[in-house]
Order: sequence, then structure tokens, then C-alpha cells
Amino acid sequence: MTLPARIEKKLDRLEKSKDFWFLLPTSILFFLLRLPSLFEPHWYGDEGIYQVLGLGLREGRPLYQGVFDNKPPLLYILYSVFNGDQFWLRFANLFFGIATVIAFYFLAKALFKKQKIIYISSSIFAFLLAIPIIEGNIANAENFMLFPIIAAGYLLFKNSQKLLNHENKDKLNKAFFTSGFLLGIAFLVKIVALFDFVAFLIFLIFASYFFSASKRKAVSIFLIIKKSFIFAIGFIIPIVVTVFYFIFANAFDYFAQAALFSNIGYVGYGNKFLIPQGLLILKSLLLSIFIIFIFFKRKKIELTGVFIFLWLGFSLFNAFFSQRPYTHYLLTLLPSFSLLIGYFFYQKGVRRFTFILIVVIFYLSTSNFWLFKRSAFYYQNFSAFVSGSKNLENYQKFFDSNTPRDYLLAQFINANTKEEENIFVWGNNAQLYKMTNKLPPGRYSVAYHITNYKDGLENTEQGLLKSQPKFIIFMPYMKHYPFSLKDYTERLSIGKALIYEKTF
Repeated sequence: MTLPARIEKKLDRLEKSKDFWFLLPTSILFFLLRLPSLFEPHWYGDEGIYQVLGLGLREGRPLYQGVFDNKPPLLYILYSVFNGDQFWLRFANLFFGIATVIAFYFLAKALFKKQKIIYISSSIFAFLLAIPIIEGNIANAENFMLFPIIAAGYLLFKNSQKLLNHENKDKLNKAFFTSGFLLGIAFLVKIVALFDFVAFLIFLIFASYFFSASKRKAVSIFLIIKKSFIFAIGFIIPIVVTVFYFIFANAFDYFAQAALFSNIGYVGYGNKFLIPQGLLILKSLLLSIFIIFIFFKRKKIELTGVFIFLWLGFSLFNAFFSQRPYTHYLLTLLPSFSLLIGYFFYQKGVRRFTFILIVVIFYLSTSNFWLFKRSAFYYQNFSAFVSGSKNLENYQKFFDSNTPRDYLLAQFINANTKEEENIFVWGNNAQLYKMTNKLPPGRYSVAYHITNYKDGLENTEQGLLKSQPKFIIFMPYMKHYPFSLKDYTERLSIGKALIYEKTF
């Protein structure tokens, strides 16, 4: 068969595919719902920090030692690839979003088998990921880690079924390894992917040992251990490679402190209950009870239910892990929650229990997290701006009332500094550095990092003495400036932000 004939045959097969005709319009709709995110102003604080790290890496500053944030390196490397450019990062986020929807669809297809339920679950997932209600529009870590996590879940579930049916057991090693490897990549985007790894590992053990068909030879414990080990090795390898990189770069201490140990205090902040981490211990106990419950109900809920409920339990634990109300934490819960809704229609025997879980999770999510409740107005704001019925300032104010001020500050700085001249922003709007293509004088780009980390004040003070920034911008919400303003004179105020200029 000639190449054109092969292509024609594949296209003909594609045209007849139900998957294609669901995913094509879904992807187009997803693109349209995400399109406004490409044209948002610089307003989101976390993105500003990531942009500083991306810019710093491009200019030769070592990660964590020269520019700081408290996540593993892959997110910052991605920001570095795009030089912190918000448009292209949002476009990458959009691309990852479509890939994530496609991966989720095939996971739902492997779990449910029934086309209508696959469509329902996938449509809910795609819609909630596309709109800004849980910050799918932001180029945050969770949005980039969902694709490898869901792809890993698909590989694990699909090949666990083959393992149960004693199909090509030796040929499954590659799939289990790849699944673990994808989760390792997700871990290097954000460490909370560890919870997905543990959920999938427990599922693999449950599925392999406790779901062997009664009329067939049981899967041996040795084989279970072997597949679990291969899965775990896949997860560990990218992490070990990263650790060795920082060891050879003489930066392991900085990496470990930033990406691992600094998160202990972060988690402890909101989890105090009677004792330090008391609330975290309580949540861990509840999760353990839930896992035991799933074990005893495994026959009733079947393999699909075991996968969904285990993942749901760990995803819920993940979202509430730090006990902070940040919206994007819900992105880690979205896949398993969307599957839970599909499971409600799929398994009639536990429909009441599933419905109760859906209601409880909905209540916990809406009452504990800051949801972007202006999603409908988000699109109205964009269309009004594009049509010319809303001016630039009011368009920017929709996202944050301080956004126009940041643009005025950036305009002033860009007009009054040379490329080699620096600035220092005493505030929490790190995006101002990217908007002016400047870097902070020290490791830290925001005031709350400078004041919260023990070396923050000293490191920044040394950076100020070394770089001698031309302008120091004092944001109006900051009450106290802990550094010297010797040789600086107040130049002007923009939106109540004070600008000090170096006089000598």
C-alpha cells in the first residue's frame, strides 16, 4: 500500500471515530474558553515570582541560590524556556490543558466503557479546567503537572487490567515504569504529585492481589512486588537525576532547603490543632480509615471504583494538605472528582454513597477555597475590551484594582532607567521586575519571602549594597522598610506607591 493510500485509510478511520468527533469540538471549545487568558495583564503574584526565576536563569543566576522560590525546578525551567513571557507561558498552559483533556478522556474510557458516562465525566472535567473558576487560566504548577499524572493513571489502570488477565506479564514492565516516570516528572513540577504516586501504588497492590479472577490463577505476591518496584523505580529515577545534578553543581543544600524543607514550615502554618501538625495528623488518620474502607468494599465497587476512590481520597488530602485557601489547589482534585461524577452514573450499587461524597466535596471546596466567582464576567470583560466598549485601565482593574498602578510604575521605570540599572520593589508584586526586565538585588523577589526566611533580610541588604539600585519602590501596603534609604530621595508617588531615587 502506498503512503498516500495509508494516510487516506487512517483519515477515513479517524472520521468514523467517536473519540475524534468528541475530542475535536471539545478541544475547540476549550481553546475558545481559554483564549482570553492569553491577553490578561500582569496581575497574578505567583506568576510574577516564576517570571523572575525564569528571567534570572536566563541571565545566569543559579536556581535557588541566585533566585528563590520553594518548588522543584521544572516549573522554573519552563518559565526560563519562554523567558518569563506571559503570553507564551499562557499559550503553553493552553496546550497542556488540551493534552490533559485528551488524556483524561482516554482514562475515563478505560474506566467506564460506557460512552455516555465517558462524555459526561470528560465534559465536566474539560469545562471546569477551561474556565477560570479554579484558576485553570493561570500558568501555575498544577496546570502543568495534571497531564503527566493523568497519563500515568491511564497507563497504570489499563495495564493493571492486563496483569489481572495474565496478559503478557513481562511486556507490562515498560508501561509500569513509564507510569512511574511520568509521576516523577510531575513531582519535579510540584512535590504534591507524591500523593498521586502513593494512591496509584496502593491501587496497583489492591488490584493485583485482591482482584485476581476467582476462576483463574491468582497473581502471585512476587509479581505484585516486582511490578510495584518497577513502578517505584520509574518514579524515583528523574528525582535522583535531579538530586545528583544539584550535588555536582554544589547547590544541593539550596535545592533541599528550598524545594523540600521550606515546605515543612509552610504546611505547619495552617495545620496546628492541639499540637503542631495536629490537624495534618487527623487528616492522615481519616485518609487511612478511608483506604481501609475501600479495601473492605473492593468487591462491591469493582476495579473502577477502587481506582477512583483511592485517587479521590489522596487528591482530597492533597488539596487540604497545607490547610490554605488557595484556589489552584483544587486543580489536583478536579480529575478524580470528575471521575466520581461519572462513577455516580456508572455504578448503581453505591450511588447513594457516591452522591454523599460529591455533596461533601462540593461543600468543602466552596467553603474553604477562594473560587473565582466572576467567571461569567471574565468573558464579558474580555469581549468589552476587544470591542472597544471598555478602556485598558478598567479592563486591567477587573483582575486586580492595583494592576493599572503596576503598569504606570513599569512605564516610569522603563522610561527612566538604562538596561544596566537596577530597581528594588519593596512589596509582593514580583511581576514588576518582569515588566521592566530587571532582577531583584538578592535571592528573593517578594517582601514576604524576605521577611519569612532567616537569610532574607541579610541577603537582600547585601544585594542592595552591591547593586545600588537606581529606584526603590515602596508599595503602599508595606508598613515598614527595614533597609537604609541613605543616598535616596523621594522622587514621586504613583498610585500611592513611593519611588525613591538614588542621588549619589
